[in-house]
Amino acid sequence: MNNKPRARELGLPLPGTPGTYNAITDVPGVEVGYCTVTMGAPEDYTGPGSPFARTGVTAILPRGHRRSACFVGRHDLNGNGELTGTHWMDDSGFLHGPVMITNTNSVGVVRDTTTQWMVENRFFHPLVMDGETIADCGYFYPAVGETWDGMLNDINGFHVKPEHVLQALESAKGGPVAEGNVGGGAAMQCHGFKGGTGTASRVVEERYGGYTVGVLVQANHGARDKFQIAGVPLGLEIQGAQQVWNSPKVKDGTGSIIVVVATDAPLLPHQLKKLCKRVPIGIGLLGGGYESGSGDIFLAFSTANENAYTATTTTIQILGDDCMDPLYKATAEAVEEAILNAMCAAETMVGRDGNTLFALPTDQVVALLQKHGKL
Repeated sequence: MNNKPRARELGLPLPGTPGTYNAITDVPGVEVGYCTVTMGAPEDYTGPGSPFARTGVTAILPRGHRRSACFVGRHDLNGNGELTGTHWMDDSGFLHGPVMITNTNSVGVVRDTTTQWMVENRFFHPLVMDGETIADCGYFYPAVGETWDGMLNDINGFHVKPEHVLQALESAKGGPVAEGNVGGGAAMQCHGFKGGTGTASRVVEERYGGYTVGVLVQANHGARDKFQIAGVPLGLEIQGAQQVWNSPKVKDGTGSIIVVVATDAPLLPHQLKKLCKRVPIGIGLLGGGYESGSGDIFLAFSTANENAYTATTTTIQILGDDCMDPLYKATAEAVEEAILNAMCAAETMVGRDGNTLFALPTDQVVALLQKHGKL
């Protein structure tokens, strides 16, 4: 685990009440696993296929290593990215297995290996017609999202292999969640600083049901000049820690963010989609969400209603729409904090061609917020 202070531990102004771990795993049953692929020194990169890698795979198991479909909803703020299986999510309203996150060029191997893992572990629902099982394996579409790490990683070297995907899946567990330069977020940038994987959670008041909302982000988005906390223009006022690019520089803000939202509130697919539509609020609070070169793609699932997927009829619980407001607020708050946690945990990384992203100088962040009367 990363021992750097998280955003809340630094005293950053963050509203709301987090769960025990302030992580997506505060939603009962949710497990997270990683495989971080690190190979070689920067000087080992001489072109695609070099013995050099800074990348990985993240696995989110909605009900851990138990087979059970979940209601799911999704939303794109900007579609310059990939999340597989979305057409069936939209039509069926179900998520049948893990949610995986990796780099742009590794979506295929992650999807294929996850499919094989699901088959070998019988992580699927049999195909049933007229109450009779007619096939051992029904159909399912693994959900694999991506963000682009090509400025630091040898992305065209295709270094993510099936064994890395399996390691992420098999290592998934509950409890505290590693952040920063881990899993699929290993070589990502955020607002011009080192980004990566982050997580946070919120617990709504008992009078609103006491439900938990957990979020995990792979943050690879945003421009430095727009970065802010509590309205303070930190990206403009932080001194130093400027990116170093020795290869052709991409446009500021180019990148993506994948956000996975989990909750134990009994929500239907259309309600989960509406939950996803509140994710951009959290991104926008920090100055993100303006760039056309970014894939801002969100998915939300509910761990309630374990019996929802059926071949006949079933009975489920539904939370009334009039009770959704606290969950919307919880989602936006958790997204903001998860992004900050990714930035606070991330370490400076020197990548291919000596390209360098520096860790967020949290000492300056705290000093500037104090200067502006926000702490």
